[in-house]
Amino acid sequence: MPELNVLGGPLEPCGTDPVTGFYRDGSCRSGAEDVGRHAVCAVMTEEFLAHQQAVGNDLTTPLPAYAFPGLQPGDRWCVVAARWLQAYEDGFAAPVVLASTHERALEIVPLRALEEHSVDVPGDPGALL
Repeated sequence: MPELNVLGGPLEPCGTDPVTGFYRDGSCRSGAEDVGRHAVCAVMTEEFLAHQQAVGNDLTTPLPAYAFPGLQPGDRWCVVAARWLQAYEDGFAAPVVLASTHERALEIVPLRALEEHSVDVPGDPGALL
């Protein structure tokens, strides 16, 4: 059965530089063993990273033992849904790639909140003009 995103379509890759995902495969797939639900494909910002560090979730310091490179603004990363929601509620939400955000994120984060911070490009980029 294919993995689905929050829009009901096929789950698209989140990021490979650095390689993200609970399974370190570039995708925000979230199986039963991913109890933290690393399901939200977020684009890191200075504000989001600083907020996460302030609440005890340091995403900038590399941890080679866990294949974690440390993140910088602009990196795409599959973040824990509850951590993203906490940042959202505190006013520091990172932008979200909806097509790459796993449907399990909706168990914790309302779709409306994700849509408010969506950075997805429409199928017809001409619509942006």
